Amino acid sequence: QVQLRESGGGLVQAGDSLRLSCVPSERALNTFAMGWFRQAPGKEREFVAAIRWRATFTYYADSVKGRFTISRDNAKGTVYLQMNNLKPEDTAVYYCAGKTSGGSVDSISEYGYWGQGTQVTVSS
Repeated sequence: QVQLRESGGGLVQAGDSLRLSCVPSERALNTFAMGWFRQAPGKEREFVAAIRWRATFTYYADSVKGRFTISRDNAKGTVYLQMNNLKPEDTAVYYCAGKTSGGSVDSISEYGYWGQGTQVTVSS
């Protein structure tokens, strides 16, 4: 079972930037896509961004388009989430996830393995 480990979270002020990283415990064969999700207190987990592993396709939630950028390092199997111009409403635990089959990349149920999450807190 592949395990993912997120890092890079922290406490920042509105307008600041953070870069999250997601490192797998081992290379997951047949990875179709990697995604970032987030969950704010009292809210459901929601899709943030995703990237296809063998194609240059990226996907973003409307709330982060133009501010967040997802990227990957295929050699390392690492996925990044560059977050710029952070807002207080971006405060959440951010989770990295991987899926091995095609289909929807913004659906939580499509992802088979997850990290433990990293806290991002944005103060106003």
